[in-house]
This record gives sequence, C-alpha cells and structure tokens, in this order.
Amino acid sequence: MVIEMSDIFPIVRSSGTVLLVGGGDCDNRELLRVLKTSDVVVAADGGAMRLQDLGVTPHAVVGDFDSIDPAVLSSLPQGVAHHIAEQNSTDFDKCLRNIDAALILGMGFQGRRMDHAMAALTVLVRHASRRCILLGAHDVIVVAPPAISLDLPIGSRLSLYPLALVRGTSTGLEWPIDGLAFQPDGQIGTSNRVTGPVRLTFDRPGMLLILPPEAAPSLQSSLLDPATGSWPVHE
Repeated sequence: MVIEMSDIFPIVRSSGTVLLVGGGDCDNRELLRVLKTSDVVVAADGGAMRLQDLGVTPHAVVGDFDSIDPAVLSSLPQGVAHHIAEQNSTDFDKCLRNIDAALILGMGFQGRRMDHAMAALTVLVRHASRRCILLGAHDVIVVAPPAISLDLPIGSRLSLYPLALVRGTSTGLEWPIDGLAFQPDGQIGTSNRVTGPVRLTFDRPGMLLILPPEAAPSLQSSLLDPATGSWPVHE
C-alpha cells in the first residue's frame, strides 16, 4: 500500500482504501469501524471536526474551509490542510477530484438535507472514474462501473437510478433491464430484487447503484476486482 501527499493535484494518491469523511449525518460507531479497515483518512472541510471529536487526525483536510472551526484548522499538523478557495464546487467535489485511490469510502455525505445529498450524487457521476462508495445508515450508493458482478442474498433490494441516458443488461434481477433506456425524466429502476448472482453492464457512466448497507462488503470486493473495469477520466 502506497500513500503519497502532494501540493500538486491530486493531493492524495493511495494504492489502498481511502476513508473520506464529510460533515453530514454519520454514526460515529460505524465511522470508527470503517476507519479500522481504511489505509488513509481524508476530511472534507468540516468533517475534520468530527474526526477530532473521535481523537483522529486525518492525513489530509481538503476544502474551502468555510465550515471548519479555525481552532481545529490551526491545530492540524503542517501539510495536512489543503485549501481550495474556489466556490464553484462542493467540498465533496474538491476532495473526490483530488484523491486517486483504489477505493474511496465516503461517510457523512448522506444526511437530512436533500440538496446536499443530491449534490453529492451529481459529484459521483461527474467523477465516475473514481471508485467511490457513499456509505449511509440506509443505503450504500455508487456510480455503476461498465460491468459489475455482485453476490447478494436472494430478495435483496437493488435500485438503479439514472442521472443521464443509460442503457444496460442484467442477470439475477426479478425485473431485467435489457433493452431499456434509463433517464431521470423517464424510465428508472428503483426497488428491483435479487433472484441470483447479479451481473450488470452499462454503456456509459451515469447510473447510480443503490443497495442496502449490508451489501457494502460485496460491493467493495466487486469494485476492487480488476475485471470490473473503469470509466475513462473526464476531468
């Protein structure tokens, strides 16, 4: 596992798993559990305050620093804080485009504010080349890669929600998606159910895969499998 910190973008490079912590709602016990399995921890602006409350110093803090307590900011070791002043993107966007890792686990980005959650989902699709899973109390969410295989219990909820025009194929779903054209104002695929080993393919980035929290281990394993493939970088 390799960790590199740089003043040249991307800020963080890791061959392992990066835990990215935001300032939204998050269960601290679950956060500590995920922290133990992660190689690097990065805070998105005010997420640094949650980590400080838990006695954790992140490897990097990235953002415009409009929501972090100045006292917390000044207490960080030299080289940890990376200020990006522009106001045209969210702190999650600033972080995601500056982390190059095998896998990113985002916590604190699903919360009570729908506008914040929707903005985070848009960022996921904007940076579809990044393998990032948003972990929440009720859902785990990822931009579906070109192809993915999942081993999930029969009857598991599997939802597909498009943020662009996307077509795909499926096996292992109660309602197959072959031949359908998904788009936000047309066909969507929420509340499908697993009937066997799942295999999904998509023709372009833009499909959100939404699963229950217990599906996270299978999803992480699948995303780390080289056979899954990646979307090209468009940044």
